[in-house]
Amino acid sequence: MSQTPAPGAPLTLADIATLDFDKAGGLLPAIVQHAQSGAVLMLGYMSAEALRETLTRNRVVFFSRSRQRLWEKGETSGHTLTLTAVRADCDRDCLLVTALPAGPVCHVGTATCFGDESPSDAARLAFLGTLESVIGQRLAERPEGSYTARLCAEGPKRIAQKVGEEGLEVALAAVVETDDKLVGEAADLVYHLLLLLRTRGLRLEHVVAELKSRHSGRSRATASED
Repeated sequence: MSQTPAPGAPLTLADIATLDFDKAGGLLPAIVQHAQSGAVLMLGYMSAEALRETLTRNRVVFFSRSRQRLWEKGETSGHTLTLTAVRADCDRDCLLVTALPAGPVCHVGTATCFGDESPSDAARLAFLGTLESVIGQRLAERPEGSYTARLCAEGPKRIAQKVGEEGLEVALAAVVETDDKLVGEAADLVYHLLLLLRTRGLRLEHVVAELKSRHSGRSRATASED
């Protein structure tokens, strides 16, 4: 008998037997969320077989209630959903699917089935993940005329130097320049920092994890003092 995974844990093929398909009439609602921005993309339904295919293919597969068959999202349009994880809710009768879309998710051409993505704080910050992906692509393909590729070819010391230069520009702008100038210099610094991390095989998520660890440590220390 399959052991129920911990709440919030990504599902595996072995976990399918722990889900309550019977209560939901054989189909579980599957909320699809953008893995980077957190935007809700669409709602579909999954049978046990559809979930099995989703986990096996690493592409989101639903059960079509109108066609009464399995269908992989994007099988005709090419706008597929690449799976990152599936999680079950506390009652084991609803799924949260995180995925990366290859193009507009809705058949009418919008980014989501609820319209284009709202400019939420999470979506705006998620652009840093998009920028990281673009930097990685430039480093892999080295296209002619790419500033990223040219700077990388000059080596990590040159990139580190640029980070230092941009950091100084940010400090000077904070003292004597306008807010717009400061924002522009800060953007230059963030870009070069992401590039430097990438050349060392690191990503922004490693920096975020370190910040979260420090915050948790300080929170525990504060609680112990109370």
